Amino acid sequence: MSQRRVLKVFEQYQKARTEFVQMVAELATRPENIETLQNVGVISLLRTLLLDVVPTIQQTAALALGRLANYNDDLAEAVVKCDILPQLVYSLAEQNSFYKKAAAFVLRAVGKHSPQLAQAIVACGALDSLVICLEDFDPGVKEAAAWALRYIARHNAELSQVVVDAGAVPLLVLCIQEPEIALKRIAASALSDIAKHSPELAQTVVDAGAVAHLVQMLLNPDAKLKHQILSALSQVSKHSVNLAEMVVEAEIFPVVLTCLKDKDEYVKENASALIREIAKHTPELSQLVVNAGGVAAVIDCIGSCKGNTRLPGIMMLGYVAAHSENLAMAVIISKGIPQLSVCLSEEPEDHIKAAAAWALGQIGRHTPEHARAVAVTNTLPVLLSLYMSTESSEDLQVKSKKAIKSILQKCTYLPALEPFLYDAPPSILKHVVAQFSKVLPHDSKARRLFVTSGGLKKVQEIKAEPGSLLQEYINSINNCYPEEIVRYYSPGYSDTLLQRVDSYQPLNN
Repeated sequence: MSQRRVLKVFEQYQKARTEFVQMVAELATRPENIETLQNVGVISLLRTLLLDVVPTIQQTAALALGRLANYNDDLAEAVVKCDILPQLVYSLAEQNSFYKKAAAFVLRAVGKHSPQLAQAIVACGALDSLVICLEDFDPGVKEAAAWALRYIARHNAELSQVVVDAGAVPLLVLCIQEPEIALKRIAASALSDIAKHSPELAQTVVDAGAVAHLVQMLLNPDAKLKHQILSALSQVSKHSVNLAEMVVEAEIFPVVLTCLKDKDEYVKENASALIREIAKHTPELSQLVVNAGGVAAVIDCIGSCKGNTRLPGIMMLGYVAAHSENLAMAVIISKGIPQLSVCLSEEPEDHIKAAAAWALGQIGRHTPEHARAVAVTNTLPVLLSLYMSTESSEDLQVKSKKAIKSILQKCTYLPALEPFLYDAPPSILKHVVAQFSKVLPHDSKARRLFVTSGGLKKVQEIKAEPGSLLQEYINSINNCYPEEIVRYYSPGYSDTLLQRVDSYQPLNN
C-alpha cells in the first residue's frame, strides 16, 4: 500500500511536469503571451526540464524554448545566458530523432536574430553536431539541421566560412538529392545563403557539384523549391564571369526561360534575377542570353506581372543594352521600350520607376537611331515630369535626369525635342538646344518647320549668359536663318516695328 502511494506521488509529479511543459509550449505559439512568460522566468524553468528523465518532457521543453527564442532577440539572448546551448549540443549527439529536431529548432531560432547570437552557437561547438545530423537517417533531422546551418551562414562571410569549414556543403548537396521536397528546399536555401557572401564561398558550392543538381531540379513542379534553386544559382552567378559561365555551362537555358512563365510570382522574379546576374558581366554572356531568347522572354514576363516582380527583369534589360549598340538594338527589336515605358508610367513605387528610367537611358544612349526609338514612344516627357516632380525620390530624379541627358545627346528626332524648349529646366534645356544646333544646319525642311512651329521664336526668348555654351548653341541656330527672320522672331521686335510706324512720315504725292 505504501509503495503504491509513493509511486502515485511520482506519477502525479510527472503528469504535472508534462502538463506544464505542454501548456508552456502551447502558450508560446501566441504573441500576446510572450511578455508574461518572459517576466515569470520561464526560460530557467524550461532549462531544468531539458534534463528531465522523461524524453517527451525533454522534447517539449526544447520545442517551447525554440518558440520563445524564435519570437525576439531578447528571449534568444536569455536562452544563451541561461547556458542552455551546451546541453542542446550534447543532446544532438546522444538523443533520439524527436529530440534532435527540437534541439536543432532551438539553435535555428537563436541563430536567426543576429551575427552575435549565431556566433554564440558556433562558440558552443554546435556546428560539428549539426553537420553530423545532416547524415542522419531521419529526413526530419536533416531538415532541422539544414535550417540551423542556414540561419548561421546567412549573416556574413565569416560565419558562412565556419559552416563551410565544418564540412556542411557536400552534405547539403547530398540533401538536395533526397526525395523529400521540404529537405530539398532548405538545403538549396542554405547553399544560396553560403554562396551569396563572396566569390570564394560561391566557388566552394560549385566545387561540391551543386550547380548541375540544382539545374536539374528546376524541372520539379514545386514552386517553393524552384524559387530557392533559382536564388542559389543567382547567388553563385553574381560574383564573377567564371562563376556565371559555370552556371551557363550547366545548361540553364532554355529551362530557366520556362520559369519566367510560372504561375508563382517568386519563381518569375528569381528567374529574372538569375538571367540578370548572368547578363550583367560581359557582352558575350548578354549575347548568349539574347540568342537563347532570354530578352524577349523577360520582356513578356515584365508584361505579365506587377511591382517588385518586374524589377530584376527591368534591370536585366538595362544591363544587356548597356554593353553595346547591337545588344541595345536587340532589346528595341524585342519591343522592350514600350514595356519599360509602361513601367515608368504605371508603377507606383519610385525605385521601380528609377530602374526603368535607368534602363531606358542605357538603350537610348548609343546612337541617334537608338535615341529615336526611345523618343517616339513619348517617354521623354514622362522622364522630364518625374525629374521635375517634388514627389519623386532623389534616386528617381537623378536617374531620370541622367537618362534624359544621355538620350538627348544622341537624339536627332526634332519633333520629340521641341516640347522640351518650352518645359525643360536650364540644366536640360542646353542639351536640347545643342541638338537643334547640330541638326538644323544640315536639314532645310527641319529649318522651315522649326520656324513655323514656333521653335525659332522660343529660342530667341531663352536668356543665356554671354559666352556660355548655351549662347553658342543659340548663335549656331540663328546662323541657319537670314538676319531679318531672326530679328522678326526676337522678343520686342513687334514693338520696334510699331515705333517705326509711329515715327514714319507718310510720303505726300
